[in-house]
Amino acid sequence: MNYQETINWMFNQLPMYQLQGASAYKKDLTNTHLLIAHLENPQEKLKCIHVAGTNGKGSTSHMLASILQEAGYKVGLYTSPHLKDFRERIKINGENIPEKFVTDFINTHKSFFESNDMSFFEMTVGLAFDYFAKEKVDIAVIEVGMGGRLDATNIITPLVSVITNIGLDHTQFLGNTLEAVAFEKAGIIKPNIPVVIGEYTPETKPVFLAKAKECNSEIYFASDLISETYPSDLIGDYQIHNKKTVLQTIKILNSQNEFKITPENTKSGLLNVVKNTGLQGRWQQLNEFPKVICDTAHNKNGLEIVLKQIQKEDFDALHIVLGVVNDKDLDEILPLFPKKAIYYFCKPNIPRGLDVVILKQKAASFELKGEVYNSVSEAYQKAMKNAGATDFIYIGGSTFVVAEIL
Repeated sequence: MNYQETINWMFNQLPMYQLQGASAYKKDLTNTHLLIAHLENPQEKLKCIHVAGTNGKGSTSHMLASILQEAGYKVGLYTSPHLKDFRERIKINGENIPEKFVTDFINTHKSFFESNDMSFFEMTVGLAFDYFAKEKVDIAVIEVGMGGRLDATNIITPLVSVITNIGLDHTQFLGNTLEAVAFEKAGIIKPNIPVVIGEYTPETKPVFLAKAKECNSEIYFASDLISETYPSDLIGDYQIHNKKTVLQTIKILNSQNEFKITPENTKSGLLNVVKNTGLQGRWQQLNEFPKVICDTAHNKNGLEIVLKQIQKEDFDALHIVLGVVNDKDLDEILPLFPKKAIYYFCKPNIPRGLDVVILKQKAASFELKGEVYNSVSEAYQKAMKNAGATDFIYIGGSTFVVAEIL
C-alpha cells in the first residue's frame, strides 16, 4: 500500500474515536500491552513526559516540546487529534513522521493488527513509540488521547506526569462528576514519579492528593507555586494556566539532573511554539480586516474562556461560524454563546458531525439566530462576505470545524 492507501486503511478498517465516537473506545489496556510486546517494548527505550487533562494538554505538550528543542534536545511529540494530516500526531523537532515510516510500519504489522482487532488509536500509539525509539529521541512528550487510566498511552513510566485541568467532557466514558473525571485523569500518576497539576477545584484536589499519596509521588500544584510567567506566541487567555504548568514541569526536569534547560531556553521556547512545533488552531488569527480568529475549544471550560476573550475585542458586529459533533451536550455549551451575534451553522465533514438543521433548531431555543450552510467553507465564505472591515469573525465549536478552515 502507498501512503494514502495506508491512511485510508487505518481510517476505514478500524474504530477511530475522532470519526466515530463511542464505538471506538476500549475498556482496558489488554490490546495495548499485546501490541507493545509484539513491537518489543519500544516505550522502555524512551524518556517521557506524560500529559493529560480536559483542556490545554495539546498546548502544554507543544510548549514543553518547544522549550526542550530550544535547549538543544531531539524531542519526540505525540498528540491527537490531527487537524489536516495524520502525520501531525507524531513529530520530532517539529517535523512530521515521514510517509514511508508510516507505510512500512503498517505494512509490516498489518496481519497482527487485523488478527488482534487493534484500534486506530492503539496502532498510532505503537507507531509513535516505535518511531521515537528507532530515531533515538532524547525525550518524548506524550499527550493522552482521552482520560488517562485506560488510555493507550498509559503504558509508559515518565520522568514526570502532568495533568492540566479537569472539566466535564466525554462524560459517557469518564463519568459525569469532576471527581470521577479526576480519578480517570489521575490514572497516569505512577509510583514514585512526580506529578504536576495545572489547575484544581475543591472537588478534584482531594482525588489528586489521594492518588499521589497511594503512589508515593511528589505532587506540585502549579497554580499555587508559579507566580512569574513569560510571554508566548500562543496568545489565548487560557494559555496563562498552561504556561504555569509548563514552568513547574521544567523546574522538575531540571531538578532531576537528566536535562539542562536554562531560563533563556524557556523564554525562547515559549515565544516560538508555533515555529518549533507547528501547532495550529489555538486562538489563531486568519485575517485582520475583518479580524478572524479560529480556536479548537469545544467543551464548556474551554469555550467559556474563549468566548470571554471575544468580548474583550473591539468590533462592530460579531459573526460566529459554528459546528459541533453529535455527542456534544448542547444544553451545556450553547448558553455560553452571545445572543448578539450572527450565526453561520454548519456540519463538520465527519460521521460524528451533528446535523446542521438540528444545531440551528437547538440554538434557536437559546435565542441564537442564523442560517444553515452546506459546508464549513460555505459558512465561512458567507461570513467573510457579510462582515465589514471592523467586524469580528469567530470560527469554532469543534476541532473539525477549525481543521476544515485551516
